[in-house]
Amino acid sequence: MIYTFGDLKLDIARQELLRHGVRVDVEPMVFQLIHFLIENRERLVSKEELFSLLWNDRAVSDSALSTCIKSARRAVGDTGNLQEVIKTIHGKGFRWIAQGQSNTHPTVKQPLVDLDGSDDAWAEAAQRPSIAILPFETIGTSEEARTLGEAIPHELIATIARLRWISVIARGSSFRFRSSLDDFGKIHQSLGVKYCVTGTVEVLGRQVSIGVVLTDTEDGEVIWADQFRAGMDDIHEVRENILAQVIFAVEVQIPLSEATKARLRSPENIDVWATYHLGLQSLYKFEANENDMAISRFEKAISLEPSFARAHAALSFSHFKTAFMHYSDDRDRAVKAARAAAERAIELDPMDPFANFSMGRSLWLVGDLEAAKSWLNRSTTLSPNFAQGIYARAWTETVSGDTDTGRRLSDEARVLSPLDPMLYAMLGTRAMSHAIDENYEEAADWGVRAANAPGAHDLIAMIAVFTNELAGNHNEAADWAKRLRSSRLGITQEHFFRSFPFSDSIIRQRFSSALSRHNIPET
Repeated sequence: MIYTFGDLKLDIARQELLRHGVRVDVEPMVFQLIHFLIENRERLVSKEELFSLLWNDRAVSDSALSTCIKSARRAVGDTGNLQEVIKTIHGKGFRWIAQGQSNTHPTVKQPLVDLDGSDDAWAEAAQRPSIAILPFETIGTSEEARTLGEAIPHELIATIARLRWISVIARGSSFRFRSSLDDFGKIHQSLGVKYCVTGTVEVLGRQVSIGVVLTDTEDGEVIWADQFRAGMDDIHEVRENILAQVIFAVEVQIPLSEATKARLRSPENIDVWATYHLGLQSLYKFEANENDMAISRFEKAISLEPSFARAHAALSFSHFKTAFMHYSDDRDRAVKAARAAAERAIELDPMDPFANFSMGRSLWLVGDLEAAKSWLNRSTTLSPNFAQGIYARAWTETVSGDTDTGRRLSDEARVLSPLDPMLYAMLGTRAMSHAIDENYEEAADWGVRAANAPGAHDLIAMIAVFTNELAGNHNEAADWAKRLRSSRLGITQEHFFRSFPFSDSIIRQRFSSALSRHNIPET
């Protein structure tokens, strides 16, 4: 995507700003600010949105934002007096007012929907899952409870908006309703949303209790709920936990709900989002036929909506699996397909965490771990609670030899998403990190846990073989080797080491020798 505004040109894929054809040096945060203002040039961007985007809702002063705006104006040749490009709406926010155009498909808009917006905005939002976050109901008269009842939903709106694949109703609209409202049909009708987050806050002395519920507004079914209790001194930790658990519920429970609904429809009535969510169900099943089904569904979703960035990212993930799991004899073709689909996803929506995740994974396939780290880090910067991005970083750091970071990230991913479909990979990272550090008993324990986890595939079973062998558990290693050969004929060490390109040849040889002792051939 390239935006052109007179003598200004913003190239998203290259992350470059050009003025009069000359590259302008721009700090990443300033570039992100300019890009966000351009993406949302049809509306006012509030200061709160920018604080959330640039500083992840951390407490910073207004002067920090003023400095960033000043740097952005300097980069585009504007000033606070002229305001010909970036206009300040005093007390409210900023707008990009320069006229211009883009030279490719439109990017996915920031998924915040205003109740008073245009019909086109509503129509675009209605094509994907949508959610409203209501202010939490306060039990009692505590001022602290009232503050939390608005602060936590506000943070949830900003956090979920970063997911990009789900449409989030803006605060100005959703805060017209209260969590005490039992008529979800009214919320569904008024806001046009499929899902709603409500909650309660009660403060008794120095103790706080916060309940959070995720509801399907079409039928009133509760699809997730949890209760959080702590002392007021720990409220910031509880707030972070609530954000993480709600993100987990949105990322896992809503796709499951959407796929279930899609299966109840006749084939001719399955739209692009239903097709995408059905593809996701196949994507996380590590079987060749399921992966082929996922590819077919994502390709269909793209044919229905070519600018659907998430479908391109998911298609990249599917081709990654083909190469990673050696489902095809033509691995190079799958590697190229994974890279091409990831590049297209980034071109369409460079701010989508899943698109950045898929780009990082595609680079993993060619052994470029440093470049992979860069894209994976970007995915979790865009969405700090993106568990799969964090686990992918854990794998990359571990294979690169930084086992301490790998373990920390693996644990963080499991806390964020304890029922994740990739849980076995998170456990496998732990096993691998201990094996690299020669803590073989711990490695074997984690290796078995990983191989026994739901959805674990053949390469994870191979970890159970060599970790147990290295720990001296020869019978258990032999048992896992037998299971491995029976589940996949012809599997070799080359399959494993092409998928996990260890930077240290000594570590690779150590694992290879353990596998050879159980008659798993090198090639």
